[in-house]
Order: sequence, then C-alpha cells, then structure tokens
Amino acid sequence: MNLTEHYNQLYTTSSESIAAGNYSIDKEIKNESDSRFGITLLIRPNEEIKAKMQDFLNEIKKTEPEQYYYPDSDIHITVMSIISCSETFRLNQISPNDYIQLICKSMVDVDKITIQFKGITASSSALMIQGFPTDETLNNFRNKLRENFKSSGLQQSIDSRYTIATAHATVMRFQEKLHNPKKLIETAEIFRDYDFGEFSVKNLELVYNDWYQRKNNTKVLGEFCLR
Repeated sequence: MNLTEHYNQLYTTSSESIAAGNYSIDKEIKNESDSRFGITLLIRPNEEIKAKMQDFLNEIKKTEPEQYYYPDSDIHITVMSIISCSETFRLNQISPNDYIQLICKSMVDVDKITIQFKGITASSSALMIQGFPTDETLNNFRNKLRENFKSSGLQQSIDSRYTIATAHATVMRFQEKLHNPKKLIETAEIFRDYDFGEFSVKNLELVYNDWYQRKNNTKVLGEFCLR
C-alpha cells in the first residue's frame, strides 16, 4: 500500500464531507456500560512526539472543545488487533502466555522499527496523525504475526474487520455535534503536512483493552523490547 496516497484519499473524502456537515458521531464514547474488549499489540510514540500531538489538539479544542481528545496515556499505533473488541470477549477466555510466546517467535527477525509522524488525516468520525514506517520492517512483522497466529489454533480475529496496513494514531473523535465543521477542517488544514517527528520504537505492548484504549480499562499483558 502507498500510505501517502491512502492518507491523501482518506483526507480529501472525509474533510470535504465533514466541512459540509456530513460526519458521524460516536455515541458509545460516553456509554459507561460499553463492554467491548479485545487484545491488541501496539506501539506508543515517545514523549516529544506526543507533546506535538497535544499542541495540535489544543488548536482544535479552540473550535471544538466538547469532542473526545485522546490523552497522552492512550495515544498509540495498532500493530495488530489480535482479538477485535467485542461484548463477548473476556480475558479469562485465553492464556496470555501463549500469545506472548507466539509474539516473541514472530519477532525473531525484527531489528528496528522507525516511524515518522507527518501530517494529519481524517475519517468520517475522527482525526488522525499520519504515521509512516521508514522501511518494510513493520509490514513484514505484521505478515509474520498473521502467518503464525492463523496456524496456531489460538483464538484470534486478525484482519476480520479490515487488513491493517497503516501506522496512524487516532487522537480525536466526534462525540457531540460539531459547532463549526468548516472551521474545524480549516484548522486541521494548517497541520496537514506538519512534521510531528520521527522515533525509533523501543518496545511494544500486548494489552487487554476497551474500544478506545483508555488507560483505566487497559491491562498490559506483556512488553517486548526491540534491539
């Protein structure tokens, strides 16, 4: 996948729709009884990059203060959604150690993952920071995870919703009617090509998480250090 083309197409389509008032509100964010949980392997950006992301969000908040903004603790890149969030899944259904061992096996050839965050994109219900792996290491690792999990017999739902190929970080979701959709897009446009920075991934986390990766609902099952 050409990530630049993918992000550009997503932004063009979504930003035009949002500015015209055609967007989706996520009604589950405020639902305290939301019981969707799953298992995710993820990467967290470093503190310097997260600070720049918050600078962007602070500008958006001036126009849309009532929307849902990700705190530093929740910002992440999904490496692989191993078990997609659902109301029927709970942690006691699996043995986390089996998953940890399989991930370790899949990481044998993973040396260094570097990701550049540059620019923003959008969907019909969210704003995202664009992430670009600097080489094929992340993509190759994902393929190895797919191969190993699908032949393992372990419970998994990899690629059941969509085949993950990006390295974006969702940072804002629409939870209320927008005050000024056109102004929101005008502000976002300022950051369309903004350089949020580049970082080398130090470790990955396997987590049991809710739909929004909220820290209070997240349990770290394992951490994996890169060389």
